[in-house]
Amino acid sequence: MKEIIFSKEAPAPIGPYSQAVKAGNTLYVSGQIALDPATGELIIENITEETHAVMKNLEAVLRAAGYGFGDVVKCSIFIKNMDQFATINEAYGQYFKTNPPARETVEVSRLPKNVNVEISCIAVK
Repeated sequence: MKEIIFSKEAPAPIGPYSQAVKAGNTLYVSGQIALDPATGELIIENITEETHAVMKNLEAVLRAAGYGFGDVVKCSIFIKNMDQFATINEAYGQYFKTNPPARETVEVSRLPKNVNVEISCIAVK
């Protein structure tokens, strides 16, 4: 059985997908980008701010399902420019100070709304 998770504190989906789906004790969170959920505006002034906005959106979806960053077992990071990896990694790392999840980071040619970074995750209770 699956449960659809939705948080008003994160951007509404921009396509036919859910913010997250809970199946058993596993939560699959769709990729988040740096959309301000209140205004719908992109937060892309710089890659650090953009990454923090993405992480805050992930946190809102996790929280809506009763999870937190400590429950995350896997993240996928998609970036447009691998030269920004160190800066993204520094901001991302602030949310996983101990026992970080497994992860891959992949450079892609394009992301939704032409953002620079998108992150998804899987969490387990």
